[in-house]
Amino acid sequence: MNIHEYQAKQIFKKYDVPCPKGIIANTSDEAVDAAKELGGPIWVVKAQIHAGGRGLGGGVKLAKSLDEVRQLASEILGMTLVTHQTGPEGKLVQKVYIEDGADIKDEFYLSVVLDRKLEMPLIMASTEGGMNIEDVAENTPEKIITIPVDPAIGFQGFHGRELAFGLGITDKNEQKNIISFGQKLFKLYMENDAEMIEINPLVRTGSGEFLALDGKMGFDNSALGRQPEILAMRDLTEEDADEVEAAKYGLSYVALDGEIGCMVNGAGLAMGTMDTINHMGGTPANFLDVGGSANAETVAKGFEIILKNPNVKAIFVNIFGGIVRCDRIANGIIEATKLTDVNVPVIVRLDGTNAPEAAEILKNANISNLIVGDDLGDGAAKAVKAAAEFKGK
Repeated sequence: MNIHEYQAKQIFKKYDVPCPKGIIANTSDEAVDAAKELGGPIWVVKAQIHAGGRGLGGGVKLAKSLDEVRQLASEILGMTLVTHQTGPEGKLVQKVYIEDGADIKDEFYLSVVLDRKLEMPLIMASTEGGMNIEDVAENTPEKIITIPVDPAIGFQGFHGRELAFGLGITDKNEQKNIISFGQKLFKLYMENDAEMIEINPLVRTGSGEFLALDGKMGFDNSALGRQPEILAMRDLTEEDADEVEAAKYGLSYVALDGEIGCMVNGAGLAMGTMDTINHMGGTPANFLDVGGSANAETVAKGFEIILKNPNVKAIFVNIFGGIVRCDRIANGIIEATKLTDVNVPVIVRLDGTNAPEAAEILKNANISNLIVGDDLGDGAAKAVKAAAEFKGK
């Protein structure tokens, strides 16, 4: 789960991580009121969406008067902001964050992320702040320093010194400040089950202080049950509506840009199914994991969500029957076609417990657009062929 910048900074303040003062606004009038409350004389008007690169996309503007605050807020609110993280479709801006202008001497990049290979948190930092870190990693990777932190010992002084030296900070007082900043950020990361904290830019002021000028946070969805304050910050309007709806039925759904809808049980099998479709010359339209308890209702909801995508020309159902027998899954698929108007070819491959019985049930179902696949390769090939021959809904 991700949160907005203004929410991240609420958490920063709770952990005494230094950041500028700011107030959220939903209208241009509220933006002006917020600027008056902050006092100025310079304000930053920031679009609030769950994506980085807002500045390059035109979502972060500097205002030097209240009239400018109103004008910029009016321009940003309601715009579709396109950044390197939103994709070409962009995201609608519904909130702006009005923030004090900072005394900026230098800009850095700082983040805490999970390194899955090392199985521990990793502090990443760079002197190239205010830029897309992806570009820095590609063009000048030597400018990124990485510091693994074993959670068993936590953030220690030597981690802080490595951070300070890596960023070229030589002043003793500034070194003390950046080490303190890193300690607080790591504590925040661990205590809130975060998966990622990104500050870009982290700025050094003229007085040698460090401020989180921007802030982005993501959290482990599996741990939200023990983080009620974080869960309360969830903004469903920033999430994909189909993914949210799928989750209500215990489905894991991610939209892709292909033509063959996929319905599979198990993430590993889903990835293998999509790879096989690609190998056979097709393109998957989605990732959809129905979990280990597929039934008529969940399958019907899966069909409904998949078919919302107008590009889908066939659906490949590839399910391994273990906990739930294949014959029950087959009957569930047949019932699902009655609950949902499935107007594209459906290719079904079932394997596992009672697979032969399931194949017989499907063959005797007398459903014109239902095709049975003998194995994964055969099912994927038939799905690709059916999609290519499909004439339209």
